[in-house]
Parts: sequence; C-alpha cells; structure tokens
Amino acid sequence: MQRYPDAEIMDLRGHFVMPGLVDSHVHIGNRSQAPSAEYVYKLWLAHGVTTVREVGCLNGLDFTLSEAQRSSEDAITAPRILPNVVFGQGHDGPIMNAADAVDWVRGVAGRGAAGVKFFGAQPEAFEAALRELNELGLDSACHHEQKRVRQVNAMTTARWGLRSIEHWYGLPEAMFRDRTVQNLPVGYSYSDEPARYASGGPLWLQTAEPGSAAWEETLEEFAALGVTMSPTFNIYIGHRDAARVRNSEWHEEFTAPQLWDFFEPSPESHGSVYGDWGTEQEIPWRQAYAKWMHFVNDFKNLGGRVTAGSDSGFIYKTFGFGLVEELELLREAGFHPLEIVRAATLAGAELTGLDREIGSIEVGKRADLVVLSENPLENLKVMYGHGALRYVDGTATREAAIKYTIKNGIVFDAEQLRGDVKRIVAEEKGKSGRAGA
Repeated sequence: MQRYPDAEIMDLRGHFVMPGLVDSHVHIGNRSQAPSAEYVYKLWLAHGVTTVREVGCLNGLDFTLSEAQRSSEDAITAPRILPNVVFGQGHDGPIMNAADAVDWVRGVAGRGAAGVKFFGAQPEAFEAALRELNELGLDSACHHEQKRVRQVNAMTTARWGLRSIEHWYGLPEAMFRDRTVQNLPVGYSYSDEPARYASGGPLWLQTAEPGSAAWEETLEEFAALGVTMSPTFNIYIGHRDAARVRNSEWHEEFTAPQLWDFFEPSPESHGSVYGDWGTEQEIPWRQAYAKWMHFVNDFKNLGGRVTAGSDSGFIYKTFGFGLVEELELLREAGFHPLEIVRAATLAGAELTGLDREIGSIEVGKRADLVVLSENPLENLKVMYGHGALRYVDGTATREAAIKYTIKNGIVFDAEQLRGDVKRIVAEEKGKSGRAGA
C-alpha cells in the first residue's frame, strides 16, 4: 500500500538528486538593482537555492519579514528567507552603549528577525549585542568595517560569540604580529570606494604567511571558537579580472537592465568601481586570492565550518549565477566537490540553526531538493542557468542540468523559471529601449 496515496510520482531515472542549496549571504536587491523581487527569487530557485540568509534587510525589516512569511506560507515563488537585519537599523543615530544595544536587539527579535548583521559598531555596544543575540539563540554575521578593524577584528568578534565572518575583512588583521594597523597609501580615504577596494589585495600581502606560527594559532583559535566563515569569494573576483566579470556569458539573457546600470561605474552604486581599474590593482588581488583561499581551506581542514554565500547584486554578479561561481571558487581553493556540496547545503543549515529541518536528504526533514540531469561533482558548470557549453558533432550547445528545484515538497520547473526570467529581462529591455541589446 502506498504510504502517501495523493503523492505525485516522478520518474527520475538517470537523474541526480542533492539537497536544496543554502545561500548564506544574499540581498534581495532594491528597485535600482532589480525590476522586482520576483526576478531575484526566480533566479535563485532556478539555480537550486531553497533557503537564503538575507544579511542586511536593506529594503527594511518589515518588507523582509513580510516576504519571509509569504514564502513560508508558499504564497510566493521564492526560497525560504531568513531576515538578518543590519545592526542599528531604525535606531535614532548610532548605538553607543550596551544598554541601548540590548534594547535594540530585543526589539528586532520581538518583531521576528532571524539575526543581525554588523559592519562596525562601538565596541561596548557590539559585544553586548552579540551576547544578547546568543542568549536569544539568534544568528549574527559581520562584515568587519575597516574603519573599526583596529579596535574590532574578526578574532575579537569571534571571541565575543559572532556566528559568521563575512567576506575577508578583519582576517588579515587578526594575524598581525609586526604591526597594529594596515599599511595604507598616504592620502587614503575610506570614503573613496575604489581606493578602499584597491587596498584589500595588498592588505593580505601584509599579514602572516601560510604555515607560520601566527597563521596556525589564528586558525586553531577560530576553529576552537566555532565561528563560521562565509567567504563570498565570487563577489570580489572582478578585482583580479574586471574584464571577465563585465563580460560573463549570462549577462545578455539574465541580467536585467536595472542591474546592469547599477553595475556600471558610478559613485552612486555600491561596488561599481571599475571605471579606472587596471593592472596595478588586479595583480595584488590575484596574489591575495591565493593566500585568502589557502587560509579558508586550512580552516576547513581543521574542522571549521565554511558556507557558500554569493552576495550577488553588486560588482557584475547576477543573482543565482553568483552562487554557482562561489562553488567553483571553493573548488579552486582546494575543496573536494563533496566538501563544496556540504558547504552549500548542510553547513548553511547548521549556521542558521535549521539543520534538523533542511541541509541533507534524511527521513523527517523537509523536502528541499535539487534534481539534475548531470552529476555536478564532475563539472559544477552544469549548474549555471545558461548551461555548460558543449560541442556535439561540431555544433555548440548548452546544457543546464538543474531540472527541478523542490522547496517544502513543492516542485518548481527550473527550465520554466529560467524562461520566466529571460522574459522579464527582455520586457525590461524593451521598456528601456534596449530590446535586442
């Protein structure tokens, strides 16, 4: 007797199944980055993403909570959304003491926030907020703002109980032994974003060397503290090759004109910094990547948790595509393909406290699955929405292997989602007079 008589049976012989992907660092995007939230959600689902950790709630906590609720009720076509609001959002001015920090955390927790994302904050307030978040069992993430990193680097916050270190900020400084501040160019201004990004690569070249005492003791303490690393390698790869990210193959069909305009060099758009980005900026970043990747891989090998996060919507990174690119970069960092799958599934579920519900294929867990026509362990490129390029009998073809994304047992046809996105992009180009562009 069939246990679930109303269940739909799918014949998936010859296919591959993996857990739904958890993107540990996303932003839904605003009207200057996307024509609609639908555009973003369908790109995520089309790439197998069933859960996203929205770090920032930059459209406002109320909007993100509403979208999270609608997604949990399966009222919209969207991944599961976990709102992590920016520290201090909605507060009248910066939070400068422990009491105000605790009150603010309790307030957003009462409204339903899943956690808090920090940039930089007054140290007393920062530590108190983290302590309260941990008392409440809520998530926390930090992009360590470089203005504050002399006072508060990644090791400082890990000791305070931070759950995840986002990007790379604060890591080189945690290994400083022959200096206390970054060696920045004379005249450096943090408010000059191209200069700020250009300083990042050289910063990695100022810190400890792989295998040194400082390197090893830092890694060992991070691992012992239980902090997670969400490196988002993909969002910065334009720093080592700007031409590559400008000319990614998927832009024509999948990047909406609003997003493309946001990407183009402009002081008004965060991360749009490649107006005068040359060889002298790229070479240090190529060297830095080797060191940064070595550090993250060593951390993983010590038992540290590493997740896959994309941070798309900035620096020529299109939603959905950025996460697959992140998987490729974890491979470049030295991760085994199975370790990459774990980073993109169970590790993200563990970080967000959802590992009893999602992150692996087990009896009793939610039906969050990705069905593929090819094995991604052999070639991660088959997961891209525009497909992996093949030549068959002299003819170029593309095969997008993700066929279905299943969230909460609801089956989404990935090919249909990709078609929806392409139609949205074509319509938006038509409205802007760029049809066929």
